[in-house]
Amino acid sequence: METRAIVINQYGGSEGLQEENVKLPALKEDQVLVQVQATSINPIDWKLREGYLQQMFDWEFPIILGWDVAGIISAVGENVTDWQIGDRVFARPATTRFGTYADYAIVDTNLLAKIPANISFEAAAATPLAALTAYQGLFNHGHLQKGEKVLIHAGAGGVGTYAIQLAKAQGAEVFTTASKKNHELLYRLGADKVIDYHEENFAEAFSDLDLVLDTMGGKIQEDSVQVLKNGGRLVTVLGISNPDLMTAKNIFAQAIWLEPNGKELAQLANRMQAGQLESVIGAQFPLTAAGVKSAHELSATHHAVGKIVLINN
Repeated sequence: METRAIVINQYGGSEGLQEENVKLPALKEDQVLVQVQATSINPIDWKLREGYLQQMFDWEFPIILGWDVAGIISAVGENVTDWQIGDRVFARPATTRFGTYADYAIVDTNLLAKIPANISFEAAAATPLAALTAYQGLFNHGHLQKGEKVLIHAGAGGVGTYAIQLAKAQGAEVFTTASKKNHELLYRLGADKVIDYHEENFAEAFSDLDLVLDTMGGKIQEDSVQVLKNGGRLVTVLGISNPDLMTAKNIFAQAIWLEPNGKELAQLANRMQAGQLESVIGAQFPLTAAGVKSAHELSATHHAVGKIVLINN
């Protein structure tokens, strides 16, 4: 079938985003077709658009971007029994050139989770990539335990807002960095101490921490070594910029890549249903070429609060 989609036909700036009809692959036996109600922006979207990931993803054009989906199942593969047409679902779909900036998206059933009745499509669409990254970074890789101290960089960002809530629910002592205007939000989400990185050096403000969750990289990652105790842990969504520095202080450092996981997403959905986890949505745009362009440009400033959501009206 064909779907309306926002695509790129070459790598480059946001002006290359355009609306086209794209033929989707045939639905496989363990997949469902989701009518997209909302999706969201992640920095990887515009990094891929600009061509930074073309060695990792050597795809043909046109490429439909988008790594989150919330919508309604409109068709199911022949082996699908646990999911029905009409189910409200969300997911971080498998990585292909057929992303979620479209009217319809194909999702493997093992990556699906049901959207709780009290959660909107917009809140659900904001969740999968960012919240799963926070969850896996803190627990699967960071092994955060109750009573430990954790620093979450860029607390007001997409990953940060979820990570603060998850770490606090684990019983950790949560430290983070953010502009002053976002401090009230982050304290409400559960942070124990927030510093304004414009006015204070986190490497001097914090010490003897067990874990750092890094979404910034570079010098911020290297300075994070100073706040960790000997034998502490650093988990980053970027590369390890200075492995020798980590080794010198006996720091366990790991660069992670999100593994889409429907079961973990269902656990997050349960927390959302119970009011224990919320999506912070800083901006919303229509799922049009112009809307995606504006959303990408806002995301690229690195100053968006929480998640940027695209709504398919």
